[in-house]
Amino acid sequence: MRTFVILSDTHGRRGAIEKISPLFGENDYIVHLGDGAADMRQTTGAYPNKTYVMRGNCDLAGGLEETVIEAEGCAVFCCHGHRYGVKTGLSRLAARAKELGCDIALYGHTHRAKIEMWDGVLCINPGALGSYSEPSYAYLVISGAVPTATIVKI
Repeated sequence: MRTFVILSDTHGRRGAIEKISPLFGENDYIVHLGDGAADMRQTTGAYPNKTYVMRGNCDLAGGLEETVIEAEGCAVFCCHGHRYGVKTGLSRLAARAKELGCDIALYGHTHRAKIEMWDGVLCINPGALGSYSEPSYAYLVISGAVPTATIVKI
């Protein structure tokens, strides 16, 4: 079993990250999906081998454009989402995930928490941890190649 804490769109609001930081040590992966990449410096320093930070459209420096994480027989595609037009639909995101052989796509950008299947890809948006909407993050468990995702409001 592998566990993920997934957050996005913190936009400089470190207080929300600090609220959920006790979870970081207990989980296998910490994924920040962009727009606040710099907010993760402390977390990356504390957990360098399990923290993945994407670069969002508001991030001037730092972060990965996209990455794939292999966990429990699942391939997880991670990106901010702006390059795939996620505000208007998930078809391009799902197509890219499938192109990379991924079963799951993690994305942010919209500030709206959502979990849905799109063309056979489990698409997960944790919402925004900043102040643009009700703050939330996502928790993902993959056990025996079976993913279970939950949106957690804080």
